[in-house]
Amino acid sequence: MNVTIRSVRSRRDLKKFIRLPWKIYRNDPAWIPPLIQERLQFLNKKKNPFFEHAEAELFLAERGGEIVGRISAHIDRLHNQTHHDKTGFFGLFEAINDPEVAEVLLNQAAAWLRERGMKTIRGPCSFSMNEEPGVLIEGFECPPFPLMNHTPRYYPQLLERWGMKKIKDLYAWRYDATKPVPEAPLRIAEEVRKHPGLRLREVSKKTLDRDIWEIMEVVNSAWQNNWGFVPLTKNEIRKAAKDFKLFLDPKVAFIAEMDGKPAAICLAIPNIHEAIKDLNGRLFPFGFFKLLYRIKARKIRSARLMLLGVKKEYRGSVLGGLSVLLYVKIHQEGKTRGYTMGELSWTLEDNQKINAGIEFMGGERYKTYRIYERTI
Repeated sequence: MNVTIRSVRSRRDLKKFIRLPWKIYRNDPAWIPPLIQERLQFLNKKKNPFFEHAEAELFLAERGGEIVGRISAHIDRLHNQTHHDKTGFFGLFEAINDPEVAEVLLNQAAAWLRERGMKTIRGPCSFSMNEEPGVLIEGFECPPFPLMNHTPRYYPQLLERWGMKKIKDLYAWRYDATKPVPEAPLRIAEEVRKHPGLRLREVSKKTLDRDIWEIMEVVNSAWQNNWGFVPLTKNEIRKAAKDFKLFLDPKVAFIAEMDGKPAAICLAIPNIHEAIKDLNGRLFPFGFFKLLYRIKARKIRSARLMLLGVKKEYRGSVLGGLSVLLYVKIHQEGKTRGYTMGELSWTLEDNQKINAGIEFMGGERYKTYRIYERTI
């Protein structure tokens, strides 16, 4: 029976698009159902500031009256301006284990991008590298952390059969917070802590609206030369601050200031997936109260370290050890808050300094995500 494909045009189709993962992952104990309300807002072009510099189309694949796959095709103008290329992206990819379904979806996404002048298709990225990038290559048995992807074992084969090639691997690292900090990092942290003019301060919900700009100042300095990096716009930064306020834990979010100016940042978020995994995607009528209680009562025992970076001008000196100080600080504070496990994600496979630093602290690489690319 032939596979047909159509654009998502109605709210009914949008709900089918959002609900497809429940079919794909129904027998996968590691999958965490996303919140349906959050997905609706994420895909709303009026509410997601990503669409201020991007365009996208959503597609559904159907066979015999049954939805069997989905995909997005999107063009991020800010990416192409930053990297001076003509790269389009696919994302939100879900499909049954059938090469025909994957081929139809990827052909449609490639055609949509080609019609708009793109030369390359890359992904999956849903929608940006900051939101659920890549397909899993290893680590399938472990549930995902917030804004990290979880995919079936057969997705790499579907993408490679269509002709996609690896462009980059991303690593996720597991950190056992119940173990003591190794002696060498402790010594380095203590030396850096003594540096004149250095101050560590927490990021709180009250100060987040102001602190988010200092955080992004450090991020843009520390990450600007990284592969695939695209700076967030002002409206994306404001939305990020609003989203983080619900579950921010100031004990695991810091800014390091040197003589009153931001020098480094460390931002972890509680693993909200622990609080939503049994809600089956629904906040109402009772899910919201369960979520709120679990956050307020500190029932969450793991966290994801999303950002840790040092401004370029502070590297190569004694303050180059700021990253070690922040690792030690977040370990100590997290332990007092009852966190027992953390994920540090994601890092580029070829970022040797960062990866070596995580291993130095006792981190263990336990997941690999792959980004693919193909000329169209």
